[in-house]
Amino acid sequence: MDKDQKVLEMIGIDKRFAGVHALRGFSFDLKKGEIHALVGENGAGKTTLMKILTGIYQPDRGEIIYNGKKIRFRNPREAQEAGISIVHQELNLMSHLTAAQNIFIGREARGFFVNDRVINEKTQELFNTLNLNIKPTARISAITISKAQMVEIAKALSFDANVLILDEPTAALTVTETEELFKIIRELRDKGVSVIYISHRLEEVKEVADRVTVLRDGEYIGTLDIGEATIEQIIRMMVGRTVYVEPKTESHVPPDAPVVLEARNLVSPVVKNVSFTLRKGEILGFAGLVGAGRTEVARLVIGADRRSGGDILVDGRKVRIQSPRDAVRYGIGYLSEDRKRYGLALGLSVTNNALLPSLDDYSKAGFVNSKRCEQVTRDYVKSLAIRTPSIRQLVKNLSGGTQQKVVVAKWLIKNCNILIFDEPTRGIDVGAKGEIYKLMNILVEQGKSIIMISSELPELLRMSDRIVVMCEGVKTRELDIGAANSEVIMKYATANLNDFGGRTA
Repeated sequence: MDKDQKVLEMIGIDKRFAGVHALRGFSFDLKKGEIHALVGENGAGKTTLMKILTGIYQPDRGEIIYNGKKIRFRNPREAQEAGISIVHQELNLMSHLTAAQNIFIGREARGFFVNDRVINEKTQELFNTLNLNIKPTARISAITISKAQMVEIAKALSFDANVLILDEPTAALTVTETEELFKIIRELRDKGVSVIYISHRLEEVKEVADRVTVLRDGEYIGTLDIGEATIEQIIRMMVGRTVYVEPKTESHVPPDAPVVLEARNLVSPVVKNVSFTLRKGEILGFAGLVGAGRTEVARLVIGADRRSGGDILVDGRKVRIQSPRDAVRYGIGYLSEDRKRYGLALGLSVTNNALLPSLDDYSKAGFVNSKRCEQVTRDYVKSLAIRTPSIRQLVKNLSGGTQQKVVVAKWLIKNCNILIFDEPTRGIDVGAKGEIYKLMNILVEQGKSIIMISSELPELLRMSDRIVVMCEGVKTRELDIGAANSEVIMKYATANLNDFGGRTA
């Protein structure tokens, strides 16, 4: 296999939307049997470029050369049939169907009826090739997000892909699952498959890619061999500046700061007798592996799930929270890890999403003060650096990181004093992460209190004043930031629960 053979070239690609010049003469090439990372801040143009490659958008200018021939796909199916498949960041599976039905939908072996036996056998062969422990007959609704992500990848490969595009493929995966995915990607590369790998996790890019190309504001910045590139160099190319936040070495919360939220012995089918306190001006981190019960604790606090035991106190007073609406009334805002499902109305504008919980505050006699709504939205669009051509832009047309910022704006406008940030920087680039961290620090300086659930240990260690560690629904440890490090956190995140007897530590 000729390692320098170019399987794909995108030359001088230009694309405009209303009010946005998304790509400015961008060029990119992909060699046969290589893993080529594509990185840039949210809004840099990565997704637009891939949508042009796969026929979702048409370029205004430029050309695409694939296997030596000039091509232009009219739709994704044409791209798939030519051997170019994409796995999007947001899962695109039908939850009521099985893994096999999702993979072969539209390509079922048919007699008088759809032949499930044949597609189950084909799916099992595909899973065996990828070393996936998933039953072809398992419904998507019954498997974890990480396994569903693997089904998406298997579906893309079922088209005999020569080029595989992976957009943030590890966002919902555990460390072990990520390692398994990297093994699969390397095996595909060794078989001659070319991979375009889009990720905000630069440590992963360094680990798995052969080359990395950087975009900024729709323009080509440069391409580096991964062995010669440093993470600091890639970041500077991405954002045009140095991004660095010093890790926290001691709590910034005064010892006499009042407790604003207390959970006592919370119990549900997943959560086992968990208690914690949150003080005014504090960032309380929640650490643990996927499935540890961190999100489930948050959902109990806001009343999204029913608890079978335990109490919640706000400002020292026991409160009755049976729904998210109750939580908002007590000043608790929740930023979900699944922003599209629980955080946004995708078909509405930036303004409508940002003001949704606060309409009563901007209404009089049943009439909404549109001018005030628009002004406060503009203020937060500016302060959060939300990249949108207009506050009237539909949220579904924004990048993932920009959508996340709109959710943050929603709760800031509502002026909640207690904010639960569940994976607040998932799918957000390194520059935007710095902005979110800065914002969180400003909020606690103003006296707000934050619970931050994160799967990124550096993020927890950088931002938290204390860290609660969970494992399989049990609180296994509570650490002051001065005593916390990655090794200690992982020790308690993978603890033997017999040592805790299902009780809090």
